[in-house]
Amino acid sequence: MTQRILMIFLIIAIVFGGGFYAYRELVPPPKQETQGPVYSTKPVTRGDISVGVDATGPLNPSRSGGIQAPGFRESFAENIQYIISEYLVEEGKEVKRGQVIAKLEAPNLQTQIDNLESEIRTNKNFLADLTGLSPDRLYEINPASGVTLRAPIDGRVTDLSVKEGTEVKQGQIVVRIVDDSHFKINAKLYSHEFERVKKGQRLAVRFAVFDGIYDGYITEVNPNPIPDGDEQNPARGFVYWITVEGKNPGLVRPGLEVSLGIPSPDNDDTKVQWFVNNAKIDGFAKEEKVLSTAEAIASTVHVREMDLVKKGDPLISLSGSDIEQTIQEKLDKIREKEAELANLISRVGQLEIRASMDGVIARWEKQVGETVRPGEWMGYIFNTSDMGMWVQVDDVDVLMVKQGAPVKITLDALPGETFEGEVMQVATMGQDVNGIPQFGVDIRVKGGPKLRPGMQAHAYIDAGSAKNVLLVPLEAIFEEDKTPKVEILNKDGTTKVVTVKLGLMNDRVAEVQSGLNEGDLVITGSSADVLPSQHIGSKDSLLPDNKKNDGKNGQNETPDSENPKAPVGN
Repeated sequence: MTQRILMIFLIIAIVFGGGFYAYRELVPPPKQETQGPVYSTKPVTRGDISVGVDATGPLNPSRSGGIQAPGFRESFAENIQYIISEYLVEEGKEVKRGQVIAKLEAPNLQTQIDNLESEIRTNKNFLADLTGLSPDRLYEINPASGVTLRAPIDGRVTDLSVKEGTEVKQGQIVVRIVDDSHFKINAKLYSHEFERVKKGQRLAVRFAVFDGIYDGYITEVNPNPIPDGDEQNPARGFVYWITVEGKNPGLVRPGLEVSLGIPSPDNDDTKVQWFVNNAKIDGFAKEEKVLSTAEAIASTVHVREMDLVKKGDPLISLSGSDIEQTIQEKLDKIREKEAELANLISRVGQLEIRASMDGVIARWEKQVGETVRPGEWMGYIFNTSDMGMWVQVDDVDVLMVKQGAPVKITLDALPGETFEGEVMQVATMGQDVNGIPQFGVDIRVKGGPKLRPGMQAHAYIDAGSAKNVLLVPLEAIFEEDKTPKVEILNKDGTTKVVTVKLGLMNDRVAEVQSGLNEGDLVITGSSADVLPSQHIGSKDSLLPDNKKNDGKNGQNETPDSENPKAPVGN
């Protein structure tokens, strides 16, 4: 009986024990409620912060220029044409200032130079004859002083036709200068006489007024017979004319009658075969007429009749408005032509086209073999080492952009390369773009030969930086009465709202200038913000996951708190 009772108790114990164990295993313990909200925190740390503005825009050359053919479009030598013979640099290639980039030809250039030189020489000779000065002294002329007619040769003054104060006409012969050292005779011969003479032959000359026989030489022979014209001897028929010159013994004057003949071989004066017709001294072998070059007044007469003069000696000074105008016009014409000639000569050395700056050939406008005129555009060159960039920033970011701020420029076309830049100007007035005020910013870019105008570039405008300063995460900052504040978690679990003074701020952290100390825990989230259907730590929790650090934008990050969640009052 006792054994049976023990077995019953054992079975009951096993049943109750197994049931309790199953209850403990299958039924969870009741939840314990916390006594306050749970907080997510981050500590205030010390570190570096940088702030900038991102913008995008195309690159543009800040300096560029055209490649032109030598000369100007409205040049006085506008009839010059060049032919492009060769391009030495292809489009898109880098060049240095002064580098030869193209070659030209000018087929008609030398012809124009020769023509101009001849024209200048003619004008100078005219003015030299007008003034009596040598061509190399023409610029010494004062047009207001008039001109002085000078002796063109050594000789004697004859036929002086003006006095001081006499009005002279243009082209009027005012004086003759004769070299009377040699006389000149025009004589007629009958056919039988003409057959015995030739050019250069010596003849005997006898003057009617003094004794002696002198030598003369035939300088010209006219082989064409002409009617005699001698009414007293009409039967003579045709005659021939010769010219004889000889040395003046000193008394010979024009109009003096002479006899001519063929001397004997032994020079016996008694055996001279005299020609039938006598002749007269027509003049002298060398004589020059001096003409007035313009309508003027003879202000000074420097010589008298029969005076002996040397070449270049002054004869007559002329003055007057006409002659002054003539001189000035000739001088102006000579200067104009000399300038034109100098320009043409300089073109000979300009057939090589050189780069006007360091840069890159943008494009060639003409093909090899085409004709270009002076000043015509052949192509364009731009400087890649100094480029520009124009971007727009909104009304919030523009407050951080300052003139002179450094800029980092990157391009999708050149991955991995960064170029330096500087803000040159910030617009003071914005323009509405799709409802957002936009402000223009001009940026100067220190580029290189790889850059091209029109490339899309990304600019990061440095708006400031600070090192070893207190940093607080942006999610911890809020405003009350337009004053920035944060809430910190005390060591005893209580919280406190603190007013802070902020400095630089990027998209992750802000600089704290006052109000916080390094190590303070600032509250970034609270379970009080959790909805009734959510649980702390659940998949859809509103509290931030402090163990996650995505490192966005490469900015300096503050580390997570070692105690991210702490109940109040524990």
